[in-house]
Amino acid sequence: YVEEPGRVSSTCLVTAARNHYSVPCELAGKLISKRFYPERIEIVFDEVVMASHPRLFERGQTRYDWRHYLPLVERKPGVLRNGAPFAEMPEPLVRLQRLLLRREGGDRVMSQMLAVVPKAGLDTVLVAVELVLESGVVSVEHVLNVIARLNQAPLPESVPTTLQVKEAPVADTGRYDRLRTQEADHA
Repeated sequence: YVEEPGRVSSTCLVTAARNHYSVPCELAGKLISKRFYPERIEIVFDEVVMASHPRLFERGQTRYDWRHYLPLVERKPGVLRNGAPFAEMPEPLVRLQRLLLRREGGDRVMSQMLAVVPKAGLDTVLVAVELVLESGVVSVEHVLNVIARLNQAPLPESVPTTLQVKEAPVADTGRYDRLRTQEADHA
C-alpha cells in the first residue's frame, strides 16, 4: 500500500485522491494516515484502522458509512432529516425512519434506535426492525424487546427424572391473610 498523512475535516471526512471518505466522528480535526490499496482505502489513527472503504476512482465523489455518525446523531438527532450519510442506511432502517419522522419527536426516537446498533449489532437490529415493521406497532421499546428475545439464551433441555408429585399444590391465598391477623411478638 501507499501511505500518506492527512487531517479529518470538521464534517468527519478525509480527502484522498480528490475524493472524500467518512471516518468516525470522534476523529474530527485529528491527524490520520491514509493507506491506499488497489481496491480500498484505510484510515489509520494511532496504528488502528478506523475506517475502510472501497476506493473511488472518479473525482469529486464522496463515500459515507452512516455508522461513523452515530455518536453525532445521539447529540443532534435533527441531522437525520437531511443528513447525506443516512441516505445509505439499510432499507429496513430507512422504512423505520420514514415512519418515525412523521411523528412528533420522531427524530429523537430514531436516534435512540440507531444508538442500539453498536451494542446489539447491525444484523440483529435489522431482523428486529423488520419484525416490528411487519407487526405494525412501531416503537423503540418494541424493537428493544424483539432484540432481547433474539439474544435470549436457549432454554435448557429438560432432564428426565423419576420424581413424581404425590400431592398437587393448592393455591390458597387465604394463608397470607391468616398470617396478617395473628399478633407477632417481635421483642
